[in-house]
Amino acid sequence: MKVGILGTGLMGTPMALQLQKEEFEVVAWNRSVDKLEALAEAGVQTVGSAQAVIAATDITITLLSDAAAIESVIFADFNALAEKTILQMGTISPDESRKLQSRIEAAGGQYFEAPVLGSIPQVKTSTLIVMVGATPEQFEQWMPLLICFGPEPELMGPVGSAAATKLAMNQLIGSLTAGFSMSLGLAQQEGLNMEQFMQIVRDSALYAPTFDKKLERMCDRNFANPNFPTKHLLKDMNLFVQAARDKGIDATVAAGVSQMAAKAIHQGLADEDYSAIFNVINPQDQ
Repeated sequence: MKVGILGTGLMGTPMALQLQKEEFEVVAWNRSVDKLEALAEAGVQTVGSAQAVIAATDITITLLSDAAAIESVIFADFNALAEKTILQMGTISPDESRKLQSRIEAAGGQYFEAPVLGSIPQVKTSTLIVMVGATPEQFEQWMPLLICFGPEPELMGPVGSAAATKLAMNQLIGSLTAGFSMSLGLAQQEGLNMEQFMQIVRDSALYAPTFDKKLERMCDRNFANPNFPTKHLLKDMNLFVQAARDKGIDATVAAGVSQMAAKAIHQGLADEDYSAIFNVINPQDQ
C-alpha cells in the first residue's frame, strides 16, 4: 500500500516514519521544504506538491494546521481527487469535516476521518487512541493502516463523529490544565509543601495523570520542546467553543481557556508547550 502524508510537522514526521517502519511505501509533502529533510534522510520519498502525493498513492493522510489549509491544498486540482481516498487526521470541527467529505465525494473521491489522542511518544509505540468517523466498510478496508497508529481504532460513527470526539477531548486538555494551574498557583502562593499537596491530589477522585505530566514544567516554568504547543491549544479551544455554541451549549469555561492561551501567545509562548498558560494564570512576578 502506498500512503501519502500532507503535512510533516510535529505529528506528520513521526507518523510517516512509523508507516515506513511498518513497511508501507510513504510519499510525503510539506509546504516548508526544510521539514522534509529528516524524512528524506530516512529514505522516505518526498515530492514537490500535494497533487503529486495524491496522484502517487492509494490513500493520502492530511495532517495540516486547519480546515482552510486542507482545502487550499487538496482542492488545488479538483479533478485529481477522482477515485482517490483522503484520510483527515488533524483536528478540525465536525462541520468542517463533513464539508470536506461532501466536496471530495463530489469530485469522485472517498473521505473519512481519524483524529488521534496522544503525541510523539505514542506515535513511536503505536499506542495512539484512534477515533474514526467513516462507514463500516471504510473502517474495515483501512484497518491495516489505522492499527499502525493505535492497537484498537474505534469507529465512532459517520464522518463528523470522530471530529466531535476529538474536540470534546481537547477541550478537556485545556480545561484540566487551566484548572490545575489555578490550584497549583494558589498552593505555591500560600507556601504549601508541593509534594504534600500533590499527594492529596493524587489520592483524590479529582486526580488526572496530566497533572503530574505538567507539574515539573509548571514549577520550573520550562515549556520548551512541546509535543502540543500553545498555538494549537488556542486553535482547538476556539473550534470547540464555536461547535458548542452552535449546539446551544454554554462554552464560557472553554472560552476562558481560549483567552488564557491567547494571552500566553501574546507573551511569546505560541510555540511552547500548552502548559505555558500557567504563566498567565500564575504570573511569575506575583
